Amino acid sequence: MSKEFGEIKIPKEIIRKIEERIDETEFKSADEYIIFVLEEVLKEEDGEEPEEVLSEEDEQKVKERLRALGYLD
Repeated sequence: MSKEFGEIKIPKEIIRKIEERIDETEFKSADEYIIFVLEEVLKEEDGEEPEEVLSEEDEQKVKERLRALGYLD
């Protein structure tokens, strides 16, 4: 099943930071990373269990990245 995509404008500075970070991950593009992060945030807000359970260390890294991107306070 293919997904239908829309467009969202994101500041180039945020995209640049994401591209620097994904070099150390399994993500192949900034788009892929952004989709993953947004899906995880929405699942958390909806009270759904994440598909993959992260270790405490990995969860902390994700939270730090989200803070650095301005998504968390």
